Amino acid sequence: MKATKNFQEFEAIDEEQLPVSKHKLHDWTHFAGLYAAEHVAATEFVIGATFVALGATTKDILLGLLIGNILAVLSWTLITSPIAVETRLSLYTYLNKIAGDSMTKLYNWANVIIFTVISAAMITVSATAVRFAFDIPAQLDWYPTNLWFVLIVLCVGLVVVSIAIYGFKAVTEFSGICAPWLFVMFISGAFVLLPALSLVDLGQTIPASWNDFITLGNHSIWTGVNSKGETGIGLVEVIGFAWAANTITHFGLIDMALLRFAKKKSYGLTTSTGMMFGHYIAWISAGIMGAGAAVIIGKPIVALDPGDVAYYALGWSGFVIVIVAGWTTAIANLYRAGLAAQAVFRSHSRKKATMVVGIVTMIVACFPFVFSQILPLLTYAGLLVVPVGGIVFAEHQIFPRIGYTRYWLHYKKLTFSTPAIVSWGLGLIFGFGLNVIDIMPFYYLFIPTWIYTIIIYTVLAGQYGAKDSYPTEELEEKERQHNIEVYQDEKATHVTKTIKDHSVFSKVLAGVSIVSLIITLVLACIVLFGSANESIYIENRDIFYRYAFVCTVIYFVTAYWKLKRGKNKNI
Repeated sequence: MKATKNFQEFEAIDEEQLPVSKHKLHDWTHFAGLYAAEHVAATEFVIGATFVALGATTKDILLGLLIGNILAVLSWTLITSPIAVETRLSLYTYLNKIAGDSMTKLYNWANVIIFTVISAAMITVSATAVRFAFDIPAQLDWYPTNLWFVLIVLCVGLVVVSIAIYGFKAVTEFSGICAPWLFVMFISGAFVLLPALSLVDLGQTIPASWNDFITLGNHSIWTGVNSKGETGIGLVEVIGFAWAANTITHFGLIDMALLRFAKKKSYGLTTSTGMMFGHYIAWISAGIMGAGAAVIIGKPIVALDPGDVAYYALGWSGFVIVIVAGWTTAIANLYRAGLAAQAVFRSHSRKKATMVVGIVTMIVACFPFVFSQILPLLTYAGLLVVPVGGIVFAEHQIFPRIGYTRYWLHYKKLTFSTPAIVSWGLGLIFGFGLNVIDIMPFYYLFIPTWIYTIIIYTVLAGQYGAKDSYPTEELEEKERQHNIEVYQDEKATHVTKTIKDHSVFSKVLAGVSIVSLIITLVLACIVLFGSANESIYIENRDIFYRYAFVCTVIYFVTAYWKLKRGKNKNI
């Protein structure tokens, strides 16, 4: 392959618009931590309560969430990860190559708005914990009614923006620290409040058998009756909800932005840390915590905010979990929003684009209506972007298999793709049309919409030039990709390499952080299994509140200290 030493073309292009270089790829542990932290989020408190309000039964929750989350993992692994690893591009950059500037700018603007609002909602959720700690009134209107709440939102948001600005590595480092602790705390919260439910329903502090637990769940948590007193959702709806919760990132291909850094396509399976340990366990735990907190406070579960639930489950550590869980999700989504904004304003760096979007996000987060409408937003946002995911899937995976030419629009040097614009529009009409006529559960609308868009785009693209051959252009493209690799390899020689820190002190720090998590989990187990009666339960619960917070402080100090020591080992 002919290579050139003239790299001026690539020097003028922002790094985010080029394929990820080999020296910046990450192993599976980065993604395992990233997805675990992002999907054990403050919204899990809301979604856990939502299943209770929707009236699912205990068995439907346990089985339906398992099936739905497995389907979500497979969607990332079979649809998103292969395209991301083969191209090493974000969806925004790839879409510009196959659909032109007009559609890409429109789509990127849509993503900026979507992810800005999602990030803002997570910041608002985090602020509810601080609001609760300082006895600031709950914000129930669409606008803020307390100046201190606004200041809290801005402070919480500043942390999110600061981390997101530093890019993918900073996001994964922050998530990697938070993920183990979040997982332990969600389990611990369920352990701590399950006895409160059991005392009311069974007259004892712990269910004596699996059948007792199912009975307790059906009576006190997932009763099968919704908040209106009607029969609730069933197994099919629970499966669809779990599968569709992240359609925007897997079928919609947004997570190409993250998985383009993966060394292997199989790293799509690392999303299981988010789906199985995050969504599955966290949603179930959140339902138990919400129902337990409702019993203690004496309010319906739908009347509680995440700060209320977390405090009665975890004490002062509850404030931390809501803040941290909100941060981890907000940071990842703000990073995505910054990528989308940078793809629109290519003359500006991703850091600058993220900073501007972050400021807007902090302002939006001051308005509580964003948080209260997060579930409808996620649902409609998924249906909005799924057609675009279908277009990219057709171009990348289907075209080569049926003799069509991938990147045909780029080879024809066009900047406007009629097939892409029309397919997206018809896909939206089709998807939202199915919703209007209500012929199937809303959660599954993304599947026929995705398939319909693929068919329409394939037919139209064939008529506009995808059927043709472009041998000269294809050769030039291969040479350009090779030159990019040579350019990036040369730049990699000037990158400071990091030596893994194997010092004794760092091992001690790691050991202390792990022990602090184990102690937290042991304390929670004592509350669940060592409370013979109500008075002992209350005593054990108070002990957990006190020492779990001490363990939380120790964990974050030692985990961050170890991270900093590792980053200082450079050559």
